[in-house]
Amino acid sequence: MGAEIKPGSEIEANQEIVEDILKAFPEKAARNRRKHIVVRDCSTEQHIEADDKVIPGIITNRGCAFAGSKGVVFGPIKDMVHLVHGPIGCAYFTWGTRRNLARAEEGGDNFSNYCVCTDMKETDIVFGGEKKLKQAIDEVVRIFKPEAITVSATCPVGLIGDDIEAVSREAEKEHGIKIVPSRCEGYRGVSQSAGHHIASNLLMEHLIGTEELENPTPFDINIFGEYNIGGDLWEIQPILEKIGYRIVSSLTGDGSFHKISQAHKAKLSILLCHRSINYTNRMMEEKYGIPWLKVNYVGTKGTTRSLQKMAEFFDNPELTRKTEEIIAEETGKYAAEVEKYKKKLQGKKVFIYSGGSRSHHYTNLFEELGMKVVVAGYQFAHRDDYEGRQILPHMKEKALGSILEDVHYEMDENVKPAVSKERIEELKKQIGLMEYEGIFPEMKDGTVVIDDLNHHETEVLVKTLKPDLFCSGIKDKYWAQKLGIPSRQIHSYDYSGRYTGFSGVLNFARDIDMALHSPTWRFINPPWKAAGAE
Repeated sequence: MGAEIKPGSEIEANQEIVEDILKAFPEKAARNRRKHIVVRDCSTEQHIEADDKVIPGIITNRGCAFAGSKGVVFGPIKDMVHLVHGPIGCAYFTWGTRRNLARAEEGGDNFSNYCVCTDMKETDIVFGGEKKLKQAIDEVVRIFKPEAITVSATCPVGLIGDDIEAVSREAEKEHGIKIVPSRCEGYRGVSQSAGHHIASNLLMEHLIGTEELENPTPFDINIFGEYNIGGDLWEIQPILEKIGYRIVSSLTGDGSFHKISQAHKAKLSILLCHRSINYTNRMMEEKYGIPWLKVNYVGTKGTTRSLQKMAEFFDNPELTRKTEEIIAEETGKYAAEVEKYKKKLQGKKVFIYSGGSRSHHYTNLFEELGMKVVVAGYQFAHRDDYEGRQILPHMKEKALGSILEDVHYEMDENVKPAVSKERIEELKKQIGLMEYEGIFPEMKDGTVVIDDLNHHETEVLVKTLKPDLFCSGIKDKYWAQKLGIPSRQIHSYDYSGRYTGFSGVLNFARDIDMALHSPTWRFINPPWKAAGAE
């Protein structure tokens, strides 16, 4: 039993709004959706349902397994040509719709701006597309001369049974390059999260551990769950390097398959987006003994604490001194200007609905700017993204989840872990090593936490809670603006950014100020305001 809710409290009021929302659904659908919505009451233990099938007929913002594998995880790897095997309509999910920026290193390749597809037609569906795939690979090799290729299958490929693995093996032998086939048909799983899982397995199977790292240092790290949206990586990378870290690999923003192949030699992996690639972290810990640390370098407080935790992990006096020096230096650069924007943004209400861990990260940043998050949710989260990884042993496997291979490894007998088991256990208590508490502990009383938000729920919550700002993806950005609510695209930053690190706070505050205080909003009234009201 939870604590008694006081009548007239924000918790009670928002729970009534949720009940009103559910009245619009058929009884069975309402029972289902009730499990996916929680009004936070921090005095009691709460649970939420997630990673479940979308109710037929309800409009969802989710993506598919193909989007998760090719679009999110593999797509940002710059020196691989990413070949889509399927109809051309699936191939649009490229750098043009997801701003995972990349630039070639000296003597290296960058194929990020190309969209390559087999362009399957009706006849290929009838007679099979394997010959067309082989021809496409041959053309890619002839035109681009890459050292590696990914082949991403879309829904029709799985339905007709093309053996992309066999074609890839044959082409790999013929051309002497690495070819990674991804069986990521869109229907495999309930959301893009399935594609993240598939891609993580393939990273371990085909790339990680296949090359050796030259000149290892004591402070070699990997950056996981960072996709360099708007150049985010390029903001945090210089800070880490100034402190003294060497970044072995970024997975996968501005990433190189060569560097990913060396990732098993790092001493620590830091993880930003928990949902998209935590599978790889877990497998690398099992096989190579590399621990991982959940970080948040979105916002001054998040960045500061994350850097301090990393220093505590390595426990080196010079590294610790340099960490505090950089924190003081970077914070001082932007504090006064951030404070100026904070005065203008104080008390504004925010509705945030995103994929990955961004709702969590940006909740922290909004609160740092004095703003209040009234609704927060994820598109493709699992329960542990909300409730923390301590819930994992209590989660039941769903039927659709069983089609994804949950790979586990024994420790490689040739590997000597850089950190002892005793030290690992000590660091788990000290800095939360290999733990993630999820979004729940960050949510204040009365905040509506919602999984797989649909259009009806969005509309009711917007009209009743009256947010000043709506943050989501491109699919519903313009809908919100038509209601007279300033909107920011939190997935690709509306062609702005960078939002990570210390300067990212200032960039973000400036953009939010422009969104909220644009004079255009004088000419549009939200539905809850009388015509002509200010």
